[in-house]
Amino acid sequence: MIKYIIGLAMVVGLAIAAWLYTLYDEIKQDIDVVINYTPKQSTQFFDKDGKLIANTFKEENREYVKYDDIPARIIEGLVAIEDTQFFEHHGVNPDAISRAIIKNIKAGTYMEGASTLTQQLIKMLVLNREKKLIRKVKEALLAIRLETVLTKEEILERYLNHVYFGHGYYGIKTAAKGYFNKDLYELTLKEIAILVGLPRAPSFYDPTKNLKISLARANQVITRLNTLGWINNEQFENSMKETPVIFNQTLTKNKAPYAVDYAISQLINDIPDILSGGYKVYLTIDLDAQEIAQEALKISYDDALKRDLDVRKGEKKPDDSYVKELNGALISIESATGKILALSGGVDYNQSVFNRAFQSKRQAGSAIKPFLYQVALNNGYNPASQLIDISRTYNYTVGGEQKKWQPKNYGGNFEGIVSLRDSLTQSRNLSTLNLVTDVGVPVVTNELKNYGFKDVQDNLSITLGSMSVSLIEFSEAYSIFSNNGTQVKPYIIEQIVNKSGESITIEPQTKVLQKPEQIYLMTSILNDVVTKGTGKSAQVAGIELAGKTGTTNDNVDAWFCGYSPSIQTIIWFGKDNN
Repeated sequence: MIKYIIGLAMVVGLAIAAWLYTLYDEIKQDIDVVINYTPKQSTQFFDKDGKLIANTFKEENREYVKYDDIPARIIEGLVAIEDTQFFEHHGVNPDAISRAIIKNIKAGTYMEGASTLTQQLIKMLVLNREKKLIRKVKEALLAIRLETVLTKEEILERYLNHVYFGHGYYGIKTAAKGYFNKDLYELTLKEIAILVGLPRAPSFYDPTKNLKISLARANQVITRLNTLGWINNEQFENSMKETPVIFNQTLTKNKAPYAVDYAISQLINDIPDILSGGYKVYLTIDLDAQEIAQEALKISYDDALKRDLDVRKGEKKPDDSYVKELNGALISIESATGKILALSGGVDYNQSVFNRAFQSKRQAGSAIKPFLYQVALNNGYNPASQLIDISRTYNYTVGGEQKKWQPKNYGGNFEGIVSLRDSLTQSRNLSTLNLVTDVGVPVVTNELKNYGFKDVQDNLSITLGSMSVSLIEFSEAYSIFSNNGTQVKPYIIEQIVNKSGESITIEPQTKVLQKPEQIYLMTSILNDVVTKGTGKSAQVAGIELAGKTGTTNDNVDAWFCGYSPSIQTIIWFGKDNN
């Protein structure tokens, strides 16, 4: 009988061993996910002075932290409440399993698990959360195997970076910044206790929703630490009394969303995981300048709406399309390098994420005139050259039908004779048309293309700025004036650092197109535009400014393109529906 029982036990044992081997053989490849751990990580954007502009992420907001940078107290708190014998067992804890089995048998249902931190990591990364025996067996097998491959420290590093802490925060570092606005080394014992108590039920213990419950859970952690002798009575008593300040926030904290969107658009093709690869992207943006730019746009927008409201007073059915469609955009660059210091693609990002700084192309209108006059200066004209400011009638044919075009100056008047300087200062259309006609349309169009303009028509419509440009493109073109004949390409990304610490630095791109003395003449005229011409509203006491206003037909678009000795700014206002 005894031999029979022993034989039966051996057969059953061999059968179980064979089953476990087969089961492990099916799942052993799954452990590679844990060993070669590559979590999604938030990418951070910084301004030129290293100030955080934004965190961007895809699905999981996570800032990774190495084990050596995790305070020992966090490790102690986690181990104390979740897996006291973590550093002694080999992946599973037989004592805890025995206790859990007894409790579950008594209860007649599954009430308590006995998962070690290693098993919990396996469950998070590899297996599902269903409460079935087969899943627990797989979990145990993989945990035992994992502990032969990774050190305890490596397991803890993966756990604390992967686990969900509620409120959209993945990983201990992200949670510390989210709930407490602190780095890990700044946390108090009570704050640590709140964090390590969260993974058990992150939504239930979320301190922004259930602070009392969260504090009660934290007190359990502190009590456990005291019971184990890992903190003294004074630390215990002080921590039990503490109620930390909790922040209810998201961690995107995007202080320059239009600028960040533009930066992402420049990176996404070459770095597809830019939103989730844990990069640090250093931008050329100056957050102070960005704030001023955004505020200036909003003030101008509000002023425009007020003027429109004053005009529409007394209307029985006021047309509010002006309010709905009006918007603006702005870009400021460092003239010598092309570094973008401020970029705004709209008045309010919360109302419209469409980025008018680079996604929209608008007609240049009379803002194109400095380029036309520069061509004339290059071809022998000078600021004192006499231009004919009289009306002309142009005959042309469309579809076999004869038509006439009779352009006018703003206000309808004409001077007869006007100097080149005064013609541009006053933005006179008729003298500009006659100038381009005399220089030659082919000569002017070729030069415009050389300055970087596309969509250039080989006819007199170029004098009205018929070509369409984005603010980025216009900014590059205008840099020939603000940078003394050397055109610079506007750029917003200065350096990219990947999670391994490898970096790429972006250098300015420049192209010499004119001699400085030729540009000096144009800057002198554009300075007159600001001091006594159409751009007088742009004057700032104590700063030498040059610039050009611009409008298109029926004031569909309004531009100002201006520069100081070091900074160039281009602004556009108009309706999104043209």
